[in-house]
Amino acid sequence: MTQTTQPQTTDQSIPGLTGTTTAALIGDLRAQPQRPLEFWLNGEVLVPAGYHVTEVKAVTIEAMDCGGQANLWRETVIQLMDGTAAEAQAGFMTNRKFLAIYDRVVRHIPVRDGAELRFEYGNDRAPALQYHVSHLESRPERLIMHLRTPGVQCKAGELCGLPAPDSTDAPDSTDSCEPGSGCCGPQAPISLG
Repeated sequence: MTQTTQPQTTDQSIPGLTGTTTAALIGDLRAQPQRPLEFWLNGEVLVPAGYHVTEVKAVTIEAMDCGGQANLWRETVIQLMDGTAAEAQAGFMTNRKFLAIYDRVVRHIPVRDGAELRFEYGNDRAPALQYHVSHLESRPERLIMHLRTPGVQCKAGELCGLPAPDSTDAPDSTDSCEPGSGCCGPQAPISLG
């Protein structure tokens, strides 16, 4: 008989997946007067003027890390796409227009307030990536959504013996991943049972 580990539903942060919640960012945008909304990466514009909001995704992720911990979490992914040259001439979408699109979507799909919000963007010169939100900057003439590139991190870090960001204590575990074992490394033995 095969035993299945049930994922833990969480509105908490999964290690390596911390970010801005949907409710917090949407609330911040609502609190601002109408201004052009720009998306920046590393101190410069990432998404050019004339962009479209093409999709809002309410994503549920069920995953098991290399330490055998099953997790379930939610993300909100808002996809942005370049517009035409004429649309670029018209300038950046305002936060009010952005919110009108978002509000239309959430009347039809269950977007979770506690879900991390990411923005997906790519074009014919760069692959599509899901960017994390660093922060929203309010300037008199515009709003700037500062993004940061995604990364990867072992979700079972402490369990596998990797140093924890703020802790020296490894969690108790009866699973097969022991501290110092390097269970997620390329040479580690693996049990599929």
